[in-house]
Amino acid sequence: MGNLNGRPRALVVGLGIAGIATALRLRQIGWEPVVIERAPARRSGGYFIMLFGAGIASAQRLGVLDAIGDRSGPDVRLDSVNRAGRRRTGLNPATLGPNPPRTLLRGDAERALFDALPDDVEIRYSTVPTRIAQDATAAEVDLHDTAADTTTTERFDLVVGADGMRSTVRRLTFGPEDFLHPLDYMIGVTLLDRPVTGYGTGEGMILAEPGRSAWMFPFKDHPPSLLFSYRTQNVDAEFSRAPIESIRAAFGPQPPGPILEELFSRFESADEFLFDSVNQVRMPRWHDGRVVLVGDAAWCVTLYAGMGASSGIAGGELLGTMLERHVGDVPAALREWEARLRPFIAVEQESAFTTRSLFTPHDRKEYLARAVMTRLMGSPVLSRVLGSRAQPPGMEHKAIDIAAV
Repeated sequence: MGNLNGRPRALVVGLGIAGIATALRLRQIGWEPVVIERAPARRSGGYFIMLFGAGIASAQRLGVLDAIGDRSGPDVRLDSVNRAGRRRTGLNPATLGPNPPRTLLRGDAERALFDALPDDVEIRYSTVPTRIAQDATAAEVDLHDTAADTTTTERFDLVVGADGMRSTVRRLTFGPEDFLHPLDYMIGVTLLDRPVTGYGTGEGMILAEPGRSAWMFPFKDHPPSLLFSYRTQNVDAEFSRAPIESIRAAFGPQPPGPILEELFSRFESADEFLFDSVNQVRMPRWHDGRVVLVGDAAWCVTLYAGMGASSGIAGGELLGTMLERHVGDVPAALREWEARLRPFIAVEQESAFTTRSLFTPHDRKEYLARAVMTRLMGSPVLSRVLGSRAQPPGMEHKAIDIAAV
């Protein structure tokens, strides 16, 4: 259908990393993206993320890699610690694998991508889709402005759902099934305003026990990000009380000790935090007609895989490339896009179950195996001798430039 200028028109739902990357790539190939966001303004915060080779390569081609930056450095490190506060030298996250990832705040990637959008890209805040219908030529969408309480109906050549794990676009297009596969773990995340007592900038810590862990992710130039991760037998029960109460209960009944108690207190007093269950999104297909899902809305790999940002950027770039290759044939572009990307995502989804044991060992057996692995990873001598065997599994796969075609 296109607009008056003859450009194909796309609705991008969600102003996160995947959504902005997709909108940027669509504009680069001559489309007219219209971006809608449920929130009244763009988010400015964000927590710890890592950008691996797949995302780095796409960010480079999109022209935003330098602006994204890198908050890792040679002196940044993660030490292991117990409840009594005894520290053991750990590892530098930036040394993982043969192609080290970049350590970032989520806001670093979002801001760089957003700033790269041309001024003529339309962005509508406080807006959500409430109906999506398709015919042979377009997708018709009802858009509700929650601030003005008004609804308009518009037609688009393509609708991109980049609206997260609990996607509205997914529900409107693929039906009420949520496609969520719970891992039976919970997370609590916040960004600290200053280092924890006894730690300086660039110093982080891992307190790992069977079934639970607390991570303080360090940056070279910013206070750390805090993550609680723990196993649960009843996800619903975790949401039945205040988040800090669930977190404290998960780390009980033993006394927390000074460091863990400070982490509890800092989480409880934080202005912003995330408390949620850990789920993967697993779907038999990611597109239907002229509607396609990108990022967590389609494949949520979980934070344990560490590939949310990288796969979102790469997926958005690749989508634009396929649309450019199949001019005037959106269904063919979506088919080729999914055929190329799906095997890559399948490996990353499976890897989450392995890397989860490094984040939070499930039981004592995993705890002991994790202790051996982290000591190998933290030893420069052993790392040189053992090579990839001293690295978390799957690091080479995360470096594949999946969007290069």
